[in-house]
Amino acid sequence: MKFVMKDVHVGKMIKEELDRQGRTVVWFAKQIYCEKSNVYKMFRRKSIDLDQLMVISSVLDHNFLKDCYEELE
Repeated sequence: MKFVMKDVHVGKMIKEELDRQGRTVVWFAKQIYCEKSNVYKMFRRKSIDLDQLMVISSVLDHNFLKDCYEELE
């Protein structure tokens, strides 16, 4: 199996999902154990550490890995 990263802006996707769920940045920051200012910085990042993305996927109950990667045949 091979996977390739799609051309997506991960920070924007996270913010959109957070907004869709009606969650606040303060709530999200507490859930992922980071400062609110770092969450805003995360929203501006095109890519993100895979381990952190897995935690965020769990917290928001959304599979961002599926959104970011596609399987090559």
